[in-house]
Parts: sequence; C-alpha cells; structure tokens
Amino acid sequence: MSDNNTLWIIVAAVVALAVIVGLILAARNKRTQSRRDEAQRLRAELDSEREQVAKRQALAEETDARARAAAAEAEAKAAEARRLSERASAHQETAATHLEDLDERRKHIDKIDPDVKAHRGAGDDVPDRQVVTDAPHRVENPR
Repeated sequence: MSDNNTLWIIVAAVVALAVIVGLILAARNKRTQSRRDEAQRLRAELDSEREQVAKRQALAEETDARARAAAAEAEAKAAEARRLSERASAHQETAATHLEDLDERRKHIDKIDPDVKAHRGAGDDVPDRQVVTDAPHRVENPR
C-alpha cells in the first residue's frame, strides 16, 4: 500500500499542480483580456479626442485665415483713407488758392468800380456798400 499511497499522492499532487497551473493560466488570460479591453476603450477615447482636436485645429486655422483677411482689409481701408485724406488736402489747397484769387479779383473789381468806395485809412478793404449782383425779380400784377 505504501507504493499505492505514494502513487495516489503523486497523482493528487500532479492534479493539484495542473489545477493550480490551470487557475493561474485562466487568471492570466482574464487579466490579459481585461487589459486588451481597457486598451481598446482607451484607444477609442483617444480617437474621439483626436477628432475633437482636429476639429478645433481646423477651427483655429479658419479663424486665423479670417483674421488675416480682416487685417488685409483693414490695411486696404487704411490705404484708401490715406489716399482720400491726401486728395481732400489737395482739394482744400486748391479751393484756398482759388478763394484767394477770387478775393484778389473782388478787390480789383471794387477798385475799378466807381460806385464802390473803400474805407481809406481803416486798414481793411471793406466797401461802403454792398453791390447787388442778383437780377431784380419781376413781379406780375394780376388783374
């Protein structure tokens, strides 16, 4: 019996060892599958976040393009404003020159007009009376 008991002990030990190895392998496979599932879930989250980042990046690029377009438009408007300001200055200078010429012509006309007397000694060339240049209005008499 002793050989028989020894044999049963060895068989029981081998079976116990096989069960333990089987349990260890099952636990290891379960842990490996759990890690695979976790990695797959994390990859799905990563892909989702990557899509969101790509959308945000596209929005940033679009906004930057709009900003550049607005800056270019502002530069064009500023250049147009400078051009118009220079044109206005030129018109003002021309108008001032013409006004001076007209004033000189008025003074000359007042000097040659015998009906206009300038205040002598007053220091200014303001005439005594104003010369009416408008034609008189004709009034019809209704009968």
